Amino acid sequence: MSLTTLLHLSRCVGPVKPVGPVGLALALCLSLLPLFASAQNTPVRPLLSAAMLEQDAAAQMAKVKALIPHAGPEVTDWLTKWKNSEITLVELDDGTRHAVEWTGEPNAEDLRTAIRVDTGAPLAGPDGKPLWLDPADFEAVDTTAALRKGMKEIVDLAALADPVTKKRIQAIRDIGLQQLAEKREALELRRTLETDEEAKVAIEESLAFLLVRHGTPAEKIASCAHLGKAGAIFAQDGLKTLAAEAVAAGQKDVEKAALDALRVIGAHVTRVNTIGTLFRGLSLGSILLVAAIGLAITFGLMGVINMAHGELMAVGAYTAYLVQCVFANGLALSPFGISIKIPGMNASPGWFDVYFVVALPLSFLAAAGVGILLERTVIRFLYRRPLESLLATWGVSLVLQQLFRLVFGSNNVQVSSPTWLSGNWTVSDVIFGWNRVFVICFAGLIVFLTYAALNRTPLGLLIRAVMQNRDMAACMGVRTSRVNMLTFGLGSGLAGLAGAFLSQIGNVGPSLGQTYIIDAFMTVVVGGVGHIMGTVASALGIGLLDQSLQQILGNPVMGKIMVLGGIILFLQWRPSGLFVTRSRSLD
Repeated sequence: MSLTTLLHLSRCVGPVKPVGPVGLALALCLSLLPLFASAQNTPVRPLLSAAMLEQDAAAQMAKVKALIPHAGPEVTDWLTKWKNSEITLVELDDGTRHAVEWTGEPNAEDLRTAIRVDTGAPLAGPDGKPLWLDPADFEAVDTTAALRKGMKEIVDLAALADPVTKKRIQAIRDIGLQQLAEKREALELRRTLETDEEAKVAIEESLAFLLVRHGTPAEKIASCAHLGKAGAIFAQDGLKTLAAEAVAAGQKDVEKAALDALRVIGAHVTRVNTIGTLFRGLSLGSILLVAAIGLAITFGLMGVINMAHGELMAVGAYTAYLVQCVFANGLALSPFGISIKIPGMNASPGWFDVYFVVALPLSFLAAAGVGILLERTVIRFLYRRPLESLLATWGVSLVLQQLFRLVFGSNNVQVSSPTWLSGNWTVSDVIFGWNRVFVICFAGLIVFLTYAALNRTPLGLLIRAVMQNRDMAACMGVRTSRVNMLTFGLGSGLAGLAGAFLSQIGNVGPSLGQTYIIDAFMTVVVGGVGHIMGTVASALGIGLLDQSLQQILGNPVMGKIMVLGGIILFLQWRPSGLFVTRSRSLD
């Protein structure tokens, strides 16, 4: 191993952990590297400039290779600019040649100033003043395929020493996937220096995958066993190739090791798919539950067929969009030709992430307000008249959709996810998206609060009394009209909460609610009209069944058709759903 390579890799994070005599000798060499580094502390810019100005291809490659001990973010940035033709070769009247980077804005004559790569100082004339030149008169520093390959090697080595653990792990995995024999030395040295456990695992897997292609038969067998035990899904194609090559070469042991590893990895893939399907089914069920929980009150408890329930979800989603715009740069609207400007807070990234926390209660209040207005103006005249309420609310839904188009436009608007909802956890190759984990927890919280409100509060007692026997409740002095208004407002507010969250997993548009209205009604009916826990069981069951059938059949459309067919047959058997709500008025 060259001193320059050792010097570069010695900059990696963490102490050396020697293993045996070889590791001890390696650690001794690495402990002396700072002394050599101080003697060879050559500035990066002159080396880069010399490589860029070199005209002989072999000499230019040698000068690029000389950058290996200095590989790091600075060298990576310069090499990237070089490959992207952002460095220009300028030859002045006095015959001197310079590699420069254009800077500043062009003047009225389209002339610009430049910064020298070797010194970082402005390119100046004999009088010491910056030169104004026309970039069109000069050409970018050229590269060849071989030169770009050499640059990539340096960038890869720099990535192995990245202080950010995630970037370092990604670089380790990328190098392993390349299966280049010349990268083995760098990976093995990185193994002696690494302290992060996840990075260590990545190194071992990358080395094993590299040896599957370039190792001795014994190393290939050991690597197959390691990859199989690790459940390395990425290695499947390489192991299949190894098994085919082993058959051609008559290496029975290697073939058996490759096939055994493929069998173990296949079992791991099955487990990953099963757990992933269950998680996706649970998250889909939670999404259905969030969409249907408000409908379980307005339709299940009140008996009102509210076809505008989806538009109330859209109200919550658009409220989240407005809050986002207020936290960002504001928003300009022109409904009905009236120009309205909503100022923005221009919040910093940290404060911007708070917008969704603010949007949730505002979405509830906005949708609840619209729901109360709808109940006071339309629904109150249509109780116990389901057909008329269906037609009336369907007309309201069309009016609201058109209103959304007039105010926000017919195109979808984008609601950005806060940072804390944008990532994921990966456990044993199973990906758990933070937004889906959140919707599961969010749905559970909504169910708990709804149950508590209906069963542990005075308002809940009044709601249950009115819904079970309206006339008797009125005789007992209950203001049934007011209870109806608050009940419908509660269901509408829950629809707004659903819309606020659904804005995080898709675009927001005028027809957002139409995507979920049928599924929401289906969930409430299957669970049992008027039974909140039945809605929970129905939503989770439909979600799990939908995802499982899609996985088994391998066809999403056919899976949904099978779910719909199953629901139709189920309702033929149990028309009242999973749970039947009984009361004196129903009996």
